Amino acid sequence: MRKRTERQEAIRSIVRRERVKTQRDLVSHLAAAGYRCTQATVSRDIADMGLRKLPEGVYVLAEDVHLQRMIAELVESVVRSQQLVIVKTTAGGGQGVAAALDAANLDEIVGSIAGDDTIMIVTDNDADADTVRAGIEKFRGRS
Repeated sequence: MRKRTERQEAIRSIVRRERVKTQRDLVSHLAAAGYRCTQATVSRDIADMGLRKLPEGVYVLAEDVHLQRMIAELVESVVRSQQLVIVKTTAGGGQGVAAALDAANLDEIVGSIAGDDTIMIVTDNDADADTVRAGIEKFRGRS
């Protein structure tokens, strides 16, 4: 049981970080992370975790569907400066997107401040900031 829980946490991390389109892609990412599993195992994990596919064919966590919609519809740009990520939204979109980011409980985010059309996200380090920036860009449909 412990192994399945660990593997599903790895899947959660991979799906948030990468643009995974197929179960085979997910098996490859898991292998790179040190998990040996079959496509059938990954298929069961996908069903257990309730993963969804976005219209562009990318897997997303069920709890991230709302976040993805908010980002796709409202975010105009994302830039990183050291351990900060600055997100520009349409007018009035800043607080809604920030609330969706907060609800996602992303491990890399220490905190955020939102205005009308700008969000400043604070992370612990440059790597976490890049992960957050890449995740937002993924939800925008960019890599």
